[in-house]
Amino acid sequence: MNERSMQELTPSKIVEELDKYIIGQTDAKRAVAIALRNRWRRQQIEDVLREEILPNNIILIGPTGVGKTEISRRLAKLAAAPFVKVEASKFTEVGYVGRDVESMVRDLTDFAVSMVKAEKTKEVQSKAEHLADERILDILIPPVRKNAQPVQPVQVQTQTDVEQHVEEINNEEYQNKKTREWMKVKLKKGEMDDKLIEFDFQAPPAIGMQVMGPFGMDDMGINIQEIVGNLMPKKKKKRKTTIAEARQILAQEEAQKLIDMEAVQREAIQRVEESGIIFIDEIDKVANSGGKGAGPDVSREGVQRDLLPIVEGTNVNTKYGVVRTDHVLFIASGAFHVAKPSDLIPELQGRFPIRVELKSLTEEDFVQILTTPQNALLKQYSALLETEGVKLHFTDDGIREIARIATEVNEAVENIGARRLHTILTTLLDEILFDVPDKVPTETININSAFVKDKLDKIVKDRDLSKFIL
Repeated sequence: MNERSMQELTPSKIVEELDKYIIGQTDAKRAVAIALRNRWRRQQIEDVLREEILPNNIILIGPTGVGKTEISRRLAKLAAAPFVKVEASKFTEVGYVGRDVESMVRDLTDFAVSMVKAEKTKEVQSKAEHLADERILDILIPPVRKNAQPVQPVQVQTQTDVEQHVEEINNEEYQNKKTREWMKVKLKKGEMDDKLIEFDFQAPPAIGMQVMGPFGMDDMGINIQEIVGNLMPKKKKKRKTTIAEARQILAQEEAQKLIDMEAVQREAIQRVEESGIIFIDEIDKVANSGGKGAGPDVSREGVQRDLLPIVEGTNVNTKYGVVRTDHVLFIASGAFHVAKPSDLIPELQGRFPIRVELKSLTEEDFVQILTTPQNALLKQYSALLETEGVKLHFTDDGIREIARIATEVNEAVENIGARRLHTILTTLLDEILFDVPDKVPTETININSAFVKDKLDKIVKDRDLSKFIL
């Protein structure tokens, strides 16, 4: 996102954008909006104070399915910032077999490199396509070779013979040029897309290797496959495809040549350091729930101590260079049903100064979730069935009945928040989704309160069935 766009992205605008996808949770939206705006404010400061301003990391506290991950993901998308989601429970402290906590920074850098590379590829796409077209034309109409058959010095030629020979060459070049231009127009219009063509393309080296040990080479910031790949000679392979597919393959190959990968890596590292966001889910799983001793608690505290320098700010070796984490924004989340935020080690608590509690979703929230967001579930299912020529119409009482059942099941079985709506709608529409392709399409299927009760009442009332189905 450019400077001007970020300047226009005020906290109120950020909350407004998040409201399009996430219902409720105003406190959490406000907290992340302020954190994002503070990053832009920091970048406007010129003097040494800029380096001293550290991000205010956030802990989102709340049950599953209330929007913790979605808020962070949408925030990163809004700011066009490198974003990665990791689960704290996947890490183990140094000395145990598992993932090294520094790998989250490497994953973020990988994502940033891919992001910048995609942007640069888009910038050179037009030129790459032009070069790909030229390569295809070279195959279809090989250029005229001058002096393909050099005149033997022993042969005696008159001036007239020489002039005639030159004229023939010029005429052949002219005809070649005209044919090439005519073919180029047909190529641009897509009139030759279905024709087959054989061409050479650069095949990636086939390297299959696995580094044994508790941590792979990637965890040491070394891309072993890339090193070996660069040492091996590049092989050209022949391939026969349609011209349409050949254009894509050759354009991609030409784009790679036009991109300066060193500049891409430098920009990616800068983006990670200035605007990267790491979302650490299930941080409550590494909190000591009480008591000290051997066993899992030791490993949990070890993970927290390994996380501490990353969150505080340290240098991490990646295959693209050293990345500083001082200004990376960390957003942690957890249900904290058993453990509490105060069960985290004090040093780590101090690095997450902002704590926001997300509320459990009510029946009214479910009604809003089903209808209001741009990616609302009812809109998704309606769009899916429209491809079969069927229109789904959810009545107001039908929507409210779905919301009521979701709330009831969450209270009776286990509260999984908005994710309960996925299971309920899948069960509700199971027969329709299965039978529609084989039946004569009807114009509209009404999903009202009676339809919902008929399909789900029996399952909801039987708690054993609810546990397994809903």
